[in-house]
Amino acid sequence: MTKAEIVADVANKTGVEKVAVQAVVESFMETVKNSMMNGENVYLRGFGSFTIKRRAEKTGRNISKNTTLIIPAHNIPAFKPAKTFVNQVKNHVK
Repeated sequence: MTKAEIVADVANKTGVEKVAVQAVVESFMETVKNSMMNGENVYLRGFGSFTIKRRAEKTGRNISKNTTLIIPAHNIPAFKPAKTFVNQVKNHVK
């Protein structure tokens, strides 16, 4: 499902114009991104958590040049679905 399909679905279910729904969806995504860039996790009860995972520094290999390189420590965004969400999907998927 794409963002456009989500907007269309929400607009159909709520009766709100697509333009307004598009603005809300864009604002939601921007808020989540800004929160995570500021080091904050985002928790949506019953849906899941957007968290920041820390990756440690590690040594990698460039096989084509046969050299090693250091991959610096970095943060990466992650999503962990809520247990209720997981159970609903697990019991409903065809």
